[in-house]
Amino acid sequence: MTGGVARVTLGRVTTDRAPHRVADALTVGDAAAAVGVTVRTLHHWDAVGLVRPSARTAAGYRLYAPSDVARLRRVVAYRELDVSLEDVPGLLDAPGDDAVEALRHHRALLRERIARMERTAHALDRLLDARERGLLLTPAEQAVLFGETWDPAWPAEARERWGDTPQWAQYAERSAERTLDDWQELADDVAALESDLAAACRAGVDPASARGLALAERHRASIGAHFDCTPARHVCLARRFMEDDGFRAHYDGAAPGLAEWLRASVEANARSHGVDPATATWD
Repeated sequence: MTGGVARVTLGRVTTDRAPHRVADALTVGDAAAAVGVTVRTLHHWDAVGLVRPSARTAAGYRLYAPSDVARLRRVVAYRELDVSLEDVPGLLDAPGDDAVEALRHHRALLRERIARMERTAHALDRLLDARERGLLLTPAEQAVLFGETWDPAWPAEARERWGDTPQWAQYAERSAERTLDDWQELADDVAALESDLAAACRAGVDPASARGLALAERHRASIGAHFDCTPARHVCLARRFMEDDGFRAHYDGAAPGLAEWLRASVEANARSHGVDPATATWD
């Protein structure tokens, strides 16, 4: 007895516990590989007293007996259940009933975690799809929401033209979060806005009047539902409405000259925000 501890030497192995055959023991590297963790992890578990090797070689290298490896596997299993390292010793050494109850609790937590991960994966799938398609709606749903003049090919064309821009990323992120009901609400708001724009144009309302500016701001907000639309960007879009035959036909179909009226009101609204339409750029 030395220092109250019996030490037994088996060839090149010294141990503080009951002797075992060297052939049954694993080096720290082999033990780590057997349970799927790193050597550094086993060193840490040894240092904190979680799993200490039963033996060491004469040179001081760790040797793990089969019982040590079995304990390591239990630790790994608990860690995979998201049990904190501080709680693992209590489970390893707890009476049967207490351990079972604790494991049931951790199983419930794990199920909740799996459910959260599945929701996250679903959200990522929708975002990926939205980045590629823009609208997560079928052509039939698009026709019902946006009217007969809507072309389901437009989102793909927009993706081809602006897919690498921050605005497309914003559009996709917001699109991925929207339900069919959300799209219906947006479509209803746009329909009401365009009806009011057409009425103002037909009535000869001054685009720079208070009513004209309010309508322009509503129009900017409708675009802002999809991506950030500054007054300068709004001017750029209004110019495009005039230059693009499809956009111009859409607005002029609601009221003759509406595309030009909208451009004038957008430019007047930009001036009210301190932006000179003549020098307005996208960024």
